[in-house]
Amino acid sequence: MNTPVEGFSKRSKAEKIDWIAQHYTKDPEAAKRILEQYWNTDPKVQKLHDEFIENTISNYYLPFAVAPNFLINDTLYAIPMAIEESSVVAAASKAAKFWLGRGGFKTKILGTEKVGQVHFMYRGNIQTLHTFFEELKPELRKSVSDITGNMEKRGGGIKEIQLRDLNDQMEGYYQLHCTFETLDAMGANFINSCLEQFAKTLKDEAQKYEAFSEEDKNLEVVMSILSNYVPNCLVRAEVSCQVSQLDKDPVAAEEFASKFVQAVTIAKLEPYRAVTHNKGIMNGIDAVVLATGNDFRAVEAGVHAYAAKDGRYTSLTHAAVEGDTFKFWIEVPLALGTVGGLTTLHPLVKLALEILQNPSAKELMELVAVAGLAQNFAAVRSLVTTGIQKGHMKMHLLNMLNQLGATETEKQQLVEHFKYHVVTNASVKEALEKIQSQ
Repeated sequence: MNTPVEGFSKRSKAEKIDWIAQHYTKDPEAAKRILEQYWNTDPKVQKLHDEFIENTISNYYLPFAVAPNFLINDTLYAIPMAIEESSVVAAASKAAKFWLGRGGFKTKILGTEKVGQVHFMYRGNIQTLHTFFEELKPELRKSVSDITGNMEKRGGGIKEIQLRDLNDQMEGYYQLHCTFETLDAMGANFINSCLEQFAKTLKDEAQKYEAFSEEDKNLEVVMSILSNYVPNCLVRAEVSCQVSQLDKDPVAAEEFASKFVQAVTIAKLEPYRAVTHNKGIMNGIDAVVLATGNDFRAVEAGVHAYAAKDGRYTSLTHAAVEGDTFKFWIEVPLALGTVGGLTTLHPLVKLALEILQNPSAKELMELVAVAGLAQNFAAVRSLVTTGIQKGHMKMHLLNMLNQLGATETEKQQLVEHFKYHVVTNASVKEALEKIQSQ
């Protein structure tokens, strides 16, 4: 039976690897070989990776790809994507090529406001608290001047500080609800540093405020933290063309447009469908967010909260036929950065941003939204025409053949074979066994 380990973080990497292999794997030597196989051969790069997080024992690699031919606001891009799922990059590339000849993608930033909150408890007179807050606001800003100075010089900083009364939800519960502009930085550390100073100033000034009773002066700060829900840090991406441009056959084009709009409407109405619909959007969004060193967990949380902002989980994308024009668009909250964090440390992140022509945070928001829209267009297009499995399973074919131990020659034969046959686990296994038996 394994026992707890003391001082694990203080051990060398070799000692950590040896301990985990000995205690938690069936074949310790094989486990150690796998871990060492994925170290970077450049010691400096490996040291850099080791210092990103604690207790590193190896690197976990994802495929790093590019999806070309994205025409966005009349500029051509190749979009880097880091993802393991078959067909995502192919689908994005196919959608990009489709819209390349139809005017491309158009984008617009609708807002860049980010949010942080100081949560505190106060059970005294509400009007006295409001008066205190109005007097406190200038002092709150002054208290973080050393933190905000550089950001303000570049045009960012604190936008607004509000007192929010949430007594109706929990007795005595209030917030300092703060909004920020962080420019090209995602801004998490900046926002949290400001909030923690706000909390300290709030407590200190409450102790001095004469209108408070002795009990009121001891208001309780529960926590200070940014929010990953950023409904006003919003970007729109869209495509449009004449319905007749959707297919060479006018009848087929009209039918496709009608079914496409119906499919998106179903995703608006039916949460079971909306979740999978939006997951497909996030295939594109997450892949670019990850490739550019941003926090995909924060993006996921904020996006899904936004999808439920009206009290029902619904589609993030919208489609319509207006006259003879087909329109497809997305509005999505994306708090991203192009400076700070991994953006200046991880070599592949720096390369990804270079491939994207070193975008600002606003430009990156636009590129990421386009990737999500393209992914969704490709998925819905498949669903209402050939079905999702035809393209997905063919992209998954090589993974299946690798799992079955096929040789390079066998792979070549079977890739050719399945250009004309349905790909399933059973059919691939049967076809491989037939070749091997011959």
